[in-house]
Amino acid sequence: MQPAGSGRAPAWRADLGPALISALLTVVLMLPVFGLHLQRAGAITIVVPHWQPVFWAALLVFVVQMLRPQIARLQLGRRIPRLPRPTLSSRQNTLLLWLVALVAVTWPFLAGRSAVDIATLAMIYVMLGLGLNIVVGFAGLLDLGYVGFYAVGAYSYAMLHHWAGWGFWWSLPVAGAMAAFFGYILGFPVLRLRGDYLAIVTLGFGEIIRLMLINLKSWTGGPDGIAGIPKPTIFGYELARRASTEGGTTFHQLLGLKYDSHHTVIALYLIGLFLAAVTLWFSNRLIRMPVGRAWEALREDEIACRSLGLNPTTIKLSAFTLGAMFAGFGGALFAARQGIVNPESFTFIESALILAIVVLGGMGSQLGVILAAILIVVVPELAREFASYRMMIFGLVMIVMMIWRPQGLLPAKRHVVEVS
Repeated sequence: MQPAGSGRAPAWRADLGPALISALLTVVLMLPVFGLHLQRAGAITIVVPHWQPVFWAALLVFVVQMLRPQIARLQLGRRIPRLPRPTLSSRQNTLLLWLVALVAVTWPFLAGRSAVDIATLAMIYVMLGLGLNIVVGFAGLLDLGYVGFYAVGAYSYAMLHHWAGWGFWWSLPVAGAMAAFFGYILGFPVLRLRGDYLAIVTLGFGEIIRLMLINLKSWTGGPDGIAGIPKPTIFGYELARRASTEGGTTFHQLLGLKYDSHHTVIALYLIGLFLAAVTLWFSNRLIRMPVGRAWEALREDEIACRSLGLNPTTIKLSAFTLGAMFAGFGGALFAARQGIVNPESFTFIESALILAIVVLGGMGSQLGVILAAILIVVVPELAREFASYRMMIFGLVMIVMMIWRPQGLLPAKRHVVEVS
């Protein structure tokens, strides 16, 4: 029997110290980013404190740390419902595919200009996600410099138009070929690398491409980039108010329509939809071919892959080359949509975003990658008031996904054969 006054200390006292330390660390980490804003006051710059977001974040961390033992006892992790795996028959899958295609084709004629323009950007990221899915999802090679191939494709079209006067459709295959060539070159230094070492080398490659674009001023325009990139033509007819050549005919003049800039936005979206559909069809065919099976064998076990008589060198080079080719196509479309390219559009954050699309959708899942690309592009546009916290919210969503559904939104279906 314990004497009076010598009872056990309340449990909350043991959690108070760690909770206070966590709250203090939150203040230290968030204060430089969210608590101090720089503002110009004439010729000087002043620091304006904003304590409210830092205070609420520290308070939230403190409360969560204090309640963590009670939350652990509830075992909420086991009670969170799992998303059911979609089970559709072949006929239902075909009908769903045709319905999605119908909605995608009719979308630009029903939505506004800004919505169609955002959808065009989503199609570009669908192409990039499907291309990186070949390297990361199928071949299992972690590539953090994928934005370098994206930049090569964009600058290929920009430079071909600026120096040779080529149009979009003539430059498109060259942009894909140039990006594939750079992917082939990257494949050689990383043949014997795996895991973290592979990621570091590919990250360096992406930065090398960006620095080259900055330093080759006589060719690429340096930090200013290249402007005046024209939009694609339709059967040789320009999507412009007036033809660039004297006596030429524009597309709207051919159809007898009044010029409307919205028509150009619709045409860009349909071109992006067409290229994304071609990318999906091509990559879907690839994974069913022997080269696709070889990628999966390399991803599962490189030693076993070599023991089966497969050449890992050829397999890795094919993955890097084909994945980079789709990034080149996406880069050319990006240059046509923007009308200007500069190195600041191809930073590491773009590579991280494309990789997040593959991880969020489900590595190896093509439908998952498409869904994730659309969500990552569209959702931030619907919540512009939270633009300042976009990356923080994005990081929290990724953490929740890794805990709740690590296989992705629509995980790839593995074909299993049981031998009895």
